[in-house]
Amino acid sequence: MTADLEGRIDALLPQTQCTRCGFDGCRPYARAIAQGEADIDQCPPGGDAGVAKLASLLGRAVKPLNPEFGELMPPRVAVIDEAACIGCTKCIQACPVDAIVGASKLMHTVIASWCTGCELCIPPCPVDCIALTASAAFPDANLSRARHDARARRLERIAAERAALLESYE
Repeated sequence: MTADLEGRIDALLPQTQCTRCGFDGCRPYARAIAQGEADIDQCPPGGDAGVAKLASLLGRAVKPLNPEFGELMPPRVAVIDEAACIGCTKCIQACPVDAIVGASKLMHTVIASWCTGCELCIPPCPVDCIALTASAAFPDANLSRARHDARARRLERIAAERAALLESYE
C-alpha cells in the first residue's frame, strides 16, 4: 500500500530533483511523505498548488509552502557561458537529469529541454560560468523522472563494476 501511495505522491511532484525539500530527489521525498516522515509543504518548485494537490490526495488540510525550504520560482533553465567554461565536468556530475553534456577539458552545454532548473550545477562550478534564465515552461515531469531514474541506474552499474574490478585485484 505504501509503495502505491508513494507512486501517486511522486506523480504529483514536479520532478525537478532539486533536493530543496531535504531529500535526494522527488521519489525519496514522496516515500518520506507516504511513510509520514515528511510534510507536504516542502517542495518549492511545486509551490502552493503542489501542496494543495498533495493535501487533496492525502485528505489533509491545505497549507502554504513552508518558506524554510525556499519559495516558488518561475520556470528556469541553466545556461553555461561556454567561453568561460574550463571543462572541469563538475556540473555534469551534479546534474540529476543528465541535461549537461561535454567532456573533460572541453566546454559544456545544457540541453535546455531536459534542464529542470534545479540549480545543483551552480555551486560546484569553479569559474562561475552557469546562470539560470527564464524558461517558457517547466520541463516534462515524466521525462525528468525517466532521466533521473536512468542516471541513478547508470551510477549504480558503474559503482558495481568498479567494486568488482577492485575485488578482482585482491
